Formats: sequence, structure tokens, C-alpha cells
Amino acid sequence: MAHGGTTTDMTVHVVVVDDQAPFRQAMAAVVGATDGFAVAGEAVTGEDSITMCSELRPDLVLMDVNLPGIDGVEATRQLRAMPTPPVVLLLSTYDADDGDGFVVASGASAYVTKSEFGPEWLATAWADATR
Repeated sequence: MAHGGTTTDMTVHVVVVDDQAPFRQAMAAVVGATDGFAVAGEAVTGEDSITMCSELRPDLVLMDVNLPGIDGVEATRQLRAMPTPPVVLLLSTYDADDGDGFVVASGASAYVTKSEFGPEWLATAWADATR
């Protein structure tokens, strides 16, 4: 699955999903600070993320687990069911030990606590997910 590999633009286009503005801004800042990644859009709810992703077709979605309406796990399931699904990385304040259950339940590629999320983690998780 070669995301973005059909053009000379090798930028990974990312949609950031979190209902809390400070976390959205922090995730967007990490994306902006990571070489080869760019924010394509931001969503506040799981429903908005699905609509946005069907329009923008990003390579990667950074998805908060706790969202109003449908949660990040269900939104991820729906995104992963798209004909050309984005890679989804789940983020939350839950312990890392809880993340495995979210990943299995949703089809996400990985889980990270918000406190551990940074450029190095993002680049590594993307590389692992697209191997």
C-alpha cells in the first residue's frame, strides 16, 4: 500500500482528530515539526473525521480515543473500512497498557499516550505502519 507514492510529493498528509483544542494544536505542532508530514485538516468529532477523510483522503489520521458522538475506536473502524483507508494512529491519556485493546478493536496501526507523542514517535509509527 503506497500512500502518496504516485507523485513526486512524498509529504504524508495528516488529519488530526481531537475534541479538545489544546490537544489538536499540540498534535498539529508535532506534525508540523516532523519532516515529511503536513496537516491536511482538523476534526473535532468522530463523525467529522469520517466526512473529512472521505473528502481529503489523507495518508494518516491521528485519532483521539475519547470523542463526543462516535468515539475514536468506532470512527477508526469506519475509516479502515474505506476503499483506500488511511493509516490511523490512536492517541489518548489512557495508559499504554490500555492501548492494545483499542488497536485490536479498531484496526488502528498503533496507540500512544498523548504525553509520549512527538516527532520521533510519529515518524517511527508511520514507518512501521507502511512497511
